[in-house]
Amino acid sequence: MTDFISFKSLKRSAKPNAYLLAPVDFCLASKPDATSPFIPTMPDALYRRVQDIIAHQKRWSNVKADPATRQIRFVAKTPLMGFKDDVDIQVIAGETENTSTIAIYSRSRIGYSDLGANAKRVEVIMTQILAQ
Repeated sequence: MTDFISFKSLKRSAKPNAYLLAPVDFCLASKPDATSPFIPTMPDALYRRVQDIIAHQKRWSNVKADPATRQIRFVAKTPLMGFKDDVDIQVIAGETENTSTIAIYSRSRIGYSDLGANAKRVEVIMTQILAQ
């Protein structure tokens, strides 16, 4: 699918209306806001878990997914104004077959500041992943 971003070559905007979580040295052209942890789960299981988390959110839709590359893209609407934000996710195999990690890039389509909405969205996903 061509709708997915390449985390390796991702170049972020200078606007503070995005949040990037990624493993160390995964994004070669942009610095992440935070480093993603290794999760004691096989990559395919984590991919399915992320899909389940997305499916249970009220304002997240237009999900596109590619199980071969373990990438997901969806649109999240903000609660107050209904602004549309784009979110790309890639589940990455870890150092052993029973571990994985994740890259998440959440960004606003419009405006300069997001008032922390994208960071909160990534936190929601990670909190639910780590609570399993």
